[in-house]
Amino acid sequence: MSKLAILGARIIDPANRLDDIGDVLVEDGKIAGLGRAVFADGLAEDIKTIDANGLILSPGLIDMRVVTGEPGAEHKETLASAGIAAAAGGVTSMVVMPQTNPVIDDISLVDYIMRRGRETSPVKVYAAGALTKGLNNTDMTELGMMAEAGAVMFSNGENAIADTQLMRRIMAYSSTFNALIAHRAYDPYLSKGTCAHESEFASRRGLPAAPALSERIMAERDMALVELTGARYLLDMVSSAETLPAITRAKKRGLDVNVSVSINHLALNELDIGDYRSFAKLDPPLRGEDDRLALLAAVNDGTIDIIVSAHDPRPSGEKRRPFAESAAGAVGLELLLSAGLTLVADEQLDILALLKAVTSNPADLLGLPQGRLNIGAPADLVLINPNTPWVCDADTLSSISRNTPFDERKMQGKAVMTICDGVVVFEDGVG
Repeated sequence: MSKLAILGARIIDPANRLDDIGDVLVEDGKIAGLGRAVFADGLAEDIKTIDANGLILSPGLIDMRVVTGEPGAEHKETLASAGIAAAAGGVTSMVVMPQTNPVIDDISLVDYIMRRGRETSPVKVYAAGALTKGLNNTDMTELGMMAEAGAVMFSNGENAIADTQLMRRIMAYSSTFNALIAHRAYDPYLSKGTCAHESEFASRRGLPAAPALSERIMAERDMALVELTGARYLLDMVSSAETLPAITRAKKRGLDVNVSVSINHLALNELDIGDYRSFAKLDPPLRGEDDRLALLAAVNDGTIDIIVSAHDPRPSGEKRRPFAESAAGAVGLELLLSAGLTLVADEQLDILALLKAVTSNPADLLGLPQGRLNIGAPADLVLINPNTPWVCDADTLSSISRNTPFDERKMQGKAVMTICDGVVVFEDGVG
């Protein structure tokens, strides 16, 4: 029987509103003890101990938006390399989005992702099934069969579904078995051919840009359909302040609406594009500072429920091109926690709000037992040094692709040990 004792940590568990100094006992992959008096009678000789004095102990992070290259584009990222990057960033569970090749649009692909994840990744891997076949925006997939096969949610990847009748059918069907529908909200006609946020900054640089209204229009439509169908809905990666009032109204009406935001849109704004830095080209695009501050406030007050890495690996050949022609996306599994902790250090983000949005909130939404420090829960844990200053060097990241707008950015705080099912899958100088 394997045992692990973590001693003297600052234990932060948003699910139980816990922030206290204490110890944790792990036995056979589960949390077996928690608090100040766990080892009042002393430690047995067969227990491995970790001195966590001065470190934060939190549930391992759950990242609900991870794009990998496997299957079909393993030169970008494999499930194994994504898992290694996740572990280095304190992420113990990740949801793989359906835009693989072939697309995750039937039970065989759901099974493949989950099986390969178990075989090759040091952290837990879950599959998001596609809403439409081949992400073609036309033909609904067999959502029910994929749910039975283990898909934890459904998405159309980067593609917005403009056909309102199709989206109504998807939501109505999904509501019969309580499936979670995640959708990128943007009007594909307003956003067609654009690469930036419509603003004075984009105009000065001659970049084709889409208004924030594009996001709000689709979000309003989707939430009206939620009201009509009773679906469970995740507004995927909100990016503009203009959309937030509609979210607040929907939640006040009691609609089953949750909202995610990428860490990129909390930490960066359109000025980080600078002189056409293609590594800062994202989808949705980086927006104005007013948008960034509004999104941070929405996380702090609970309007936004989930923070994701929006991990999207792209080889340098896809990024080192003229800005309008380069691929959108950035890696983020390894940087999600540190970028969030940097915002905490800057007093822009509350640490409980940060951890809740990457642990218990996604766990509750996906129906997972992890994400909280309960006796008997999976021992998915991360030890955090919140005071470590460091500079992001893209060349040292664990992902196969290293496209990040955080390159050379000063950060504060990082994961120093990651534990998944009681097994240490990453450590950096902790003993």
